[in-house]
Amino acid sequence: MTVTDKRIIRYFMTIPEAAQLVLEAGAMAHGGEVYVLDMGEPVKILDLAEKLVRLSGYVPYRDIDIVEIGLRPGEKLYEELLMQSEHLSRTENNKIFIEQQEAISPHEIGRMLEQLKRAADSGSAAEMRRALHACVQTYHSAEQVNREAIEQMELRTQCAAVGEKPS
Repeated sequence: MTVTDKRIIRYFMTIPEAAQLVLEAGAMAHGGEVYVLDMGEPVKILDLAEKLVRLSGYVPYRDIDIVEIGLRPGEKLYEELLMQSEHLSRTENNKIFIEQQEAISPHEIGRMLEQLKRAADSGSAAEMRRALHACVQTYHSAEQVNREAIEQMELRTQCAAVGEKPS
């Protein structure tokens, strides 16, 4: 069995639960809101792989090896969620939130679209990333997310070694 990276964490939701939340959020919509769904607790992909092997009646690493093959280009160690945002407001459903965003004027949207078009026309992936980051302040590259995740993991490991909690 292969996993891209043993440190990867992902969120899972059943199709019926996801469909129900999307339909309910759609029914709440008045126009222009950004809805954020509570995805529950994250799952380590390695734990999931080991459980799948056990559920199949085998022993991980003895009967079936789990091999790490490396992250694909652009793949992140974890999914960035907005659940920690101070700009979320509750809805009647405790699994559906509304992200409060500043209004963007039509002039500003036009300016951003023009900036993105120029970057796309340049044919440069680096220029596209710069333009995307300039237009979408919350955009983080996979490299940035992974670097920060690895730093946090190393900090937790160092703190655990000396019996402290990471800040």
